[in-house]
Amino acid sequence: AEDYIRRRAIRHLEKGRIAIFAAGTGNPFFTTDSAAALRAIEVGAELLLKATKVDGIYEADPKKVPEARRYEQLGYGEVIARNLQVMDTAAFALCRDHNLPIRIYDMMQPGALMRILRGEPLGTLVHGA
Repeated sequence: AEDYIRRRAIRHLEKGRIAIFAAGTGNPFFTTDSAAALRAIEVGAELLLKATKVDGIYEADPKKVPEARRYEQLGYGEVIARNLQVMDTAAFALCRDHNLPIRIYDMMQPGALMRILRGEPLGTLVHGA
């Protein structure tokens, strides 16, 4: 592990290494979601992966509304307009403004990350449409 330095992180990525960004920015009012969006944009990531406790974005809280429908895809504007709170609005706005898609998936599902990296469409994809 090492401190985050943008050019060093990009150099690791250029060498085919994997960079994992953890924690926040150290600035008040920025959540870890916003930090993840910021770092992904800074290094030119193609996709932001948001691991969470649910398997995507639902029209309502699936714990309170068992019949709630899970979205396969949503536009940034829809997420913000419908106030679908899986990730903070500032992070969504950063991703929207930089056209960075977000895949939201269940971190507790065994093998989920590897399946996404292989191209399987798990969870919900938030993008510019």
